Amino acid sequence: MKHLLRFFLFIICLFTCIFLYSKYIGIQGTIVKEYRIKNENIPKHFNGIKIVHFSDIHYGITIKEKELKNIVNKINETKPDIVVFTGDLFEKKYKITEKEIEKISSIFSKIETTLGKYAIKGENDNEKEYFEMIMTNSNFININDTFDYIYYKEYTPILLGGISSNLANKKDIKEKTAIIENEITTYRQNNNKNIYSILLMHEPDFIEELDLTQYNLILAGHSHNGQINIPYIQKLFLEKGAKNYYKNYYKIKKTDLYISSGLGTNEYAYRLQNKPSINIYRLESK
Repeated sequence: MKHLLRFFLFIICLFTCIFLYSKYIGIQGTIVKEYRIKNENIPKHFNGIKIVHFSDIHYGITIKEKELKNIVNKINETKPDIVVFTGDLFEKKYKITEKEIEKISSIFSKIETTLGKYAIKGENDNEKEYFEMIMTNSNFININDTFDYIYYKEYTPILLGGISSNLANKKDIKEKTAIIENEITTYRQNNNKNIYSILLMHEPDFIEELDLTQYNLILAGHSHNGQINIPYIQKLFLEKGAKNYYKNYYKIKKTDLYISSGLGTNEYAYRLQNKPSINIYRLESK
């Protein structure tokens, strides 16, 4: 009986420690994940360009003003050329104040880049009119269901497209990507060469509905890479829209898919073996 009692006490202590760690320590300490992206379509003058990708802040749960300032400082320390945000700035049930909206705009405006800042909506941002106001006031370009050319030094650009949340916006994904893909096709025809194309999306599972011949690089969020990173248990915490694709990286045909682990948490305010992070991608021409 003593051995059995000790065993149960050990299990209780173990789970208590795991709970406390994931609740109070696992959610802190933003890390940087760095990747080198090589592709023959990347113009040589874009060699070394840094794209910083952050996502899923879920403001109001584990991240508020102080934490947001730390995130922006972390981004600026990397000296990014391009910054992209792939959705879920807010937590769905959090009631934000006008003062907080002003503070978020002010903090985001301090993100420094050489070539631009871009954002798309997550499902939590879709019905919040102040999302676009914050992004516009902080000099982000809203790239929901549209695209932009990014130029650097020489004439040949890269193309950056974005689509809004497919869970919140029931518009057919092919309809949302039509304007982007038509532009890619037109560029190829007019210039007799490929253009390096990047797509921002929130929920990575919808990659299965895309024409992947059009995109070299896809950056997504939503999955948090599985907040509770324990084998078998991890899948129980995966969100709809990120049940098939939720890890850091996938190679699908010739397309690179990178998924951010996010910075905040969903309603389950825990992280285990999965620190909040930002991603850096260094472009390199083959």
